[in-house]
Formats: sequence, structure tokens, C-alpha cells
Amino acid sequence: MRRSLVLALLLYALVFAGLASMNGAVLALAVPLALYLLSGLWFAPQDVRIRVERTMSAERVTSGQPVTVTLRVTNAGRRLEELMLEDEISPALTIIEGRARHLCSLAAGQSIVWTYTLAGPRGSFVFPGVTATASDHLDLARRTQYVETGGQLFVLPPFTRLKNVAIRPRQTRVYAGNIPARIGGPGVEFFGLREYRPGDAPRWINWRASARHPRTLFSNEFEQERVADVGIILDGRRRTDVASGGHSLFEYTVLAAAALADAFISAGNRVGLLQYGRTLRWTFPGYGHVQRERILQALARAEVGDSPVFADLARLPSQLFPTNSQLVLVSPLLNGDLETLIRLRSRGYQVMVISPDPVSYELRALPNNAHTRLAARIVRMERRMLLLRLQRAGVQALDWDVSLPLDRLVKGRLGRPPAWRNALGRH
Repeated sequence: MRRSLVLALLLYALVFAGLASMNGAVLALAVPLALYLLSGLWFAPQDVRIRVERTMSAERVTSGQPVTVTLRVTNAGRRLEELMLEDEISPALTIIEGRARHLCSLAAGQSIVWTYTLAGPRGSFVFPGVTATASDHLDLARRTQYVETGGQLFVLPPFTRLKNVAIRPRQTRVYAGNIPARIGGPGVEFFGLREYRPGDAPRWINWRASARHPRTLFSNEFEQERVADVGIILDGRRRTDVASGGHSLFEYTVLAAAALADAFISAGNRVGLLQYGRTLRWTFPGYGHVQRERILQALARAEVGDSPVFADLARLPSQLFPTNSQLVLVSPLLNGDLETLIRLRSRGYQVMVISPDPVSYELRALPNNAHTRLAARIVRMERRMLLLRLQRAGVQALDWDVSLPLDRLVKGRLGRPPAWRNALGRH
């Protein structure tokens, strides 16, 4: 529109100069300019009325997995000589095939299909709409329409599945599971002896104990196994994050939280997630595949942040978690976190800490010299003392070198032996 205005002013000036000077040559110069302006205005788009339908090959993928976006554009108005379509996408997404812009010409009622393929890191991405800019071939006039399409893509953390993660909360729920409940009844682990009751299976009779008491039969009693309440706390404080080589230790923290949530939910437990960082984000506890999807989507949106309110764990809202339940903190840990974790333990919570090691992670990006080795030795000693004090307070603390797979650490420190091995008495 600005170009047509400049041309109109120039045309007016030429005509005025030609008439004022009575010079036909000057008026002749205005003729091609007038034809150029009139043709542009003749073919200029009157209005832009298009419809856009968006489909995606997947709405939830893991990091780096490609997704194909398909846009069907239909012209519901007059013919559009030149139409530039621009899809609005997040700058964090990378287009690996095709383009997010498309130039075409659409007749009235005509439709085109436009596709491109993208991939991205962990996150939640929204596709709000498409900007359509119509112009004539001479680009003298433009009209723009923004079409909201909607669409969302969840890039979930690519976690490793864990098996047989052993926890021992002080209190369990009434439903059957695989967590020892410290109550006698049907189960696998031996719990004690009791007098024989009518209906007990013959294989439950302890013949050795019954032989010592000829007038009484004794039956073996096993420990019941039930499900429990598990609260996972994800530490998103920027002070605990270490960035190295374009990567972040927080990403490993998210992967560990996703793997643990998947393992606990697969075992039938009721699991909730609390993200502690710039703000508090609480995913209410639940069971099953729906709850797993809620937690994974919450972890896809997780990010680090600073907050003077949540600079330490002192304001951790423990009232969100049921009394005597299992709490799992995934955090690189700070020295000031010790008192809060001990206080949670004293309130009856069974506390476990999965701590990605920031020392070994940062050390790999630093030069290997005497000063670096000395500094790393001092920091490692401080970290070992912190973990040792947690263990002495009854907090189960696992130091995870992120260069090793998480399932190897969990299998060695938290794995439960299979039932057949317990039955044979092998540990």
C-alpha cells in the first residue's frame, strides 16, 4: 500500500508538471506509470478469506522424533494471484524437510495441501495459526489474514524403563500390589507363624514347628503386598542446574523423574508429581495410563527458574503428600537441603533421593590440570559428607553419575530380587 501511494504521488507530480509547463513529453512520461498503477489496482486482492485445516502425524513424541505437519488451505473468496502462507512455529523446533512458508496462487474454491517435517527437544509446543498475505503480481497492494488453526505437540523425555524398584513406605493402601505392607496375609515373603486355621492350604503348614507341639498345628504367615502413595519431587531450581557444552544437568533430572514415575505407576501405585523451582506445579496423584500421561506431559513442560521464595527446600509443601507415604526427591542437592529432608523423615515420610552428580558432569567440560583436580576433590568430599549425613538420618540417597545408565544404578541399589529367588532363600 505504501508503494502504490508513492507511485500515485509521483504520477500526480508528473501530470501537474506537464500541465503547468504545457510540455507533452512530461505528460508522456506519466502514461506508463499510470498504466502500471491501474493494472496493479485492477488485480489487487479485494479480501482474503481462506480456511486452514491442520493435521499432524503425531501429537506426542520423544525428543528428536520427526513429526509431519499437513496443512490444507482452501480459498473461500475471490481469486488470489499471489498468496504467501507462513505457519507460526516455536523457534526451538527444527524443520528437517520442507518449509514453514509456502507461496501459491489460489482460484476461488481451490484447495492446496502443504506439508513439512520438524523435530524438537523436550517441551510443549503450540501451533496457534497461519498468516496469509495476498498481493498482486506487481506487489502494489497487500492484504493479510491470520487464521487460527490450533494444534499442540508434546515432546516427552526419552526415559529408560525401570523394573522392580523397591520402596518401603511406612503405610500402604488397601489394594494389592508389590510393596511389603508389614501385615500378615497372602504374599510371598515369610512373615511369621500362627496357629492353624480351618481353610489354610496344606502347603502353608510348618511341619517342623508343629512337630515340636504335638497338640497344635502351625501355619506359615506371609507378608501382604500392597500399593502405596508415592510423591515425586522434581528440583527445578536454577542453583542446582549445571550447563555444560550446550547441555543441562536438569535434563537428566527430568529423565530420572519420568523413569521413576513410569516404574511406580506400572507397579500399581498412586503417584503425584511436584515441580519445585520458579513456582510450584502440582500434578494431583492418580493411577494408571492416564496418570502416566499427565505426569509425562507435565515433565515435558518442566523448566528451571529462579525464585527468592523457593530458593531452598524449606518451603516444600509436605501437606500435599499423604502421611507416612513415600517421597522421592530428584535433585543434585544443595548443602542447605539437609535440614528439610531430615525434617520430612522425622514427620514419618519415607524419603529417597536420586541425585545426579553435578561434580562429575561439570568436570568433563573443564581442563584437566592440577587446579581442576584439586577443586573437584574438595567438592566431592563435601558432597560425600552430605550424602553420608542423609543416610545416617534414615534418608536413602543414591549418587548418580549421569554418564552411566540410570537402570544400572537402580538395579544395583533399589532392585528387588525375583519371587523365585526369595522362595529359595537366595539373596
